[in-house]
Amino acid sequence: MKVHNFSAGPSILPDFTVEKTAEAIKNFAGTGLSVMEVSHRSKEFVAVMDEAIALFKELLNIPEGYSVLFVGGGASTQFCMIPYNLMGKKAAYLNTGAWANKAQKEANLFGEVVEVASSKETVYNYIPKGYEIPADADYFHITTNNTIYGTEIKEDMDVNVPLVADMSSDIFSRPVDVSKYALIYGGAQKNLAPAGVTFVIVKDEILGKVDRQIPTMLDYRTHIKGESMFNTPPVVPVFAALQTLKWIKEQGGVAAMQKMNEEKAAVLYNEIDRNPMFKGTVVNEEDRSLMNICFVMADEYKELEKEFFAFATERGMSGIKGHRSVGGFRASTYNALPKASVQALVDCMKEFEALHVK
Repeated sequence: MKVHNFSAGPSILPDFTVEKTAEAIKNFAGTGLSVMEVSHRSKEFVAVMDEAIALFKELLNIPEGYSVLFVGGGASTQFCMIPYNLMGKKAAYLNTGAWANKAQKEANLFGEVVEVASSKETVYNYIPKGYEIPADADYFHITTNNTIYGTEIKEDMDVNVPLVADMSSDIFSRPVDVSKYALIYGGAQKNLAPAGVTFVIVKDEILGKVDRQIPTMLDYRTHIKGESMFNTPPVVPVFAALQTLKWIKEQGGVAAMQKMNEEKAAVLYNEIDRNPMFKGTVVNEEDRSLMNICFVMADEYKELEKEFFAFATERGMSGIKGHRSVGGFRASTYNALPKASVQALVDCMKEFEALHVK
C-alpha cells in the first residue's frame, strides 16, 4: 500500500532529494566519505554551500544587496535574532497564529511591541485586514502561512516600514517579490530540507543600526561575513536543500510550483465544500492556505471523527490529524506532495461519505 505523506513537518521531500541525499550519505562527491563526516571546509562541501546560495537567489530572483544565510537554531531562534538586530525602540506584529504569537512574545524582551491586529479570539481562523502600522516602527513582522490553522497571506504587502516575514511553510510555493521585504526567514523542514537548517534572506543595509551589543552568534553580520560558515553548518540538511532547489528548477521554478499547489488545493477544498460530512475551518476563502488544508467533521457527524481518521489511516493517509488546538484534520500539501496523493485523500472522503450518508 502506498503511504501518502500529509505531515505538517518534518514533511514530504521530493524523491530526487531523498535519493541524492541517500547516495551522498554513502559516498559524497566521489570522496569515499559520507556527507555526514566530511569537513564543512572541504572544497566539495564549500561548493555545495555556494551552489545552494546561488540557486536560492536565482529561483527567488533575489535582488542585489541581499544576503542568503543557512544557519542553525530553527525559526524559533530567529524570533529573538530579528529584534536583537533590528529593533531600536518599537516593532509591529500581526498575530495570525501560534508561531506569530511566539515571535511577538520574544520581541517584547527588546522593546515596545505593537500588535496591529490579531485573530486569536476566533482560534486564528482568518487573516486580519484593515489595520494600521505605526510609522515609527523599526519593522513590521508577519507570518505568511500558519501551519496549525490553515491560513495564508498570499500576496507581498506594500508597507511603510521594513517588512519581516516568517515563510517557514510556504517558501518556494509561489513567486515572491523579495524587494518588498527587509528580511525573510524560515525553518527548512516544510518545503526545502530535513529539519536542522534555517534560511535567512536579509537586506544588508538594514543591519548595524541598533545601539545594543549583539552576541556574536546572534549577529547576522557574523554569518554574512562567514558565508554561513562561521561555525559548523548543518551539513546534511544544506546538502538536501540543494537537491530540492535543483528539483524545483527542473520542475519549472516557483511559478510552476504555484500552479501545481493551486491545482492540488482546489481538488481538496472542492471536496471539503461539496461533502456534507466535512467543513473547512477558515472562514474566508481568500485566507485559505495552499500549504496546510484544515477541516473538521460537520456538526452532525462529529462523533465519526475518530472513525474517519482510522478509515483514512488504513488507506495510507499519513499525518492528517489536526493540531490539538483546532482538532479535526490537516492535510499539508507542500511542493513535493503529488496531486495523486490529494486525489487519494479525496477518494477516501467520498468512500467514507458513501458509507454514512444515505
